[in-house]
Amino acid sequence: MISSCAMKRLSLCALILGVLVLVQPVFAQLSPSATWAAHADATYQTAPNLTYLTASNYESKLDIYYRRGVTTPQPTVVYFHGGFWAAGNKEGAVTKILPWMEMGWNVVNVEYRLARVAPAPAAVEDCLCALRYLAAQAKTYMIDVNKIVVTGESAGGHLSLTSAMIPESAGLDRQCAGAAAVPKPAAAINWFGITDVNDVIDGPNRANAAMTWFGSLPNREEIARRVSPLTYVRAGLPPILTIHGDADRVVPYQHAVRLHDALTKAGVPNQLITIPGGGHGNFTPEQRTMIYVTIREFLAKHKLL
Repeated sequence: MISSCAMKRLSLCALILGVLVLVQPVFAQLSPSATWAAHADATYQTAPNLTYLTASNYESKLDIYYRRGVTTPQPTVVYFHGGFWAAGNKEGAVTKILPWMEMGWNVVNVEYRLARVAPAPAAVEDCLCALRYLAAQAKTYMIDVNKIVVTGESAGGHLSLTSAMIPESAGLDRQCAGAAAVPKPAAAINWFGITDVNDVIDGPNRANAAMTWFGSLPNREEIARRVSPLTYVRAGLPPILTIHGDADRVVPYQHAVRLHDALTKAGVPNQLITIPGGGHGNFTPEQRTMIYVTIREFLAKHKLL
């Protein structure tokens, strides 16, 4: 006959086993996002701080996150950080590139000469040079030069536009003249970027940080025109997707509207995502989900996904 004490012990053991049975499946598998995070190191390798240009006694660097074990060139996104051409760095943009890695793309995170190192148009030149460097290194990092998408936020949005829109005839790629041509991006995704540079350096929406990019250059207006995306609107440009909040007080929403209208008039495939009440970035998780759903649809529509 089992004593009451033994019965209590048996009941306790049964309870513990029951809890373990219930808990075990929770730890036996991960959520899809946790699985992706756990597998990322096995999926990607990193080539950090590669110097793609030396100018103004400064080494402009980029990081490449590229797929392991692939045998064919991969679609690649090139990200340019923001900061009104005067601040920011590539390390501060790492979380911005995670959605692209989750999609399985190669990712290039670019740093460029800021205003304290060199005035305009240095940042624009650097980004074109970064593309030329990637074309020269395409085989090493399995980059599909026909499927390069450029993107960035604020000043980075501006630089993604100039990188996609400026023609060779503008002469802004001569800082790094080389055998490899500057590849033409297959698309640009512009997050609240500046489209009329003169507006933020000498116009009604001028910003101190932006003004430092030009300093006391005597030909400010001419250079501002040369580095403004609106200057280069014409037929034949790659598809352009713009994301902009209609309450942005840093880069006014009209920058996006003017670009959208000009591109549409020129027959360039483009789309404007308006974030109602949205400011200069800092969108909500729900808004960012909507944006990335639209980005995937945009890429698929243009046969890039």
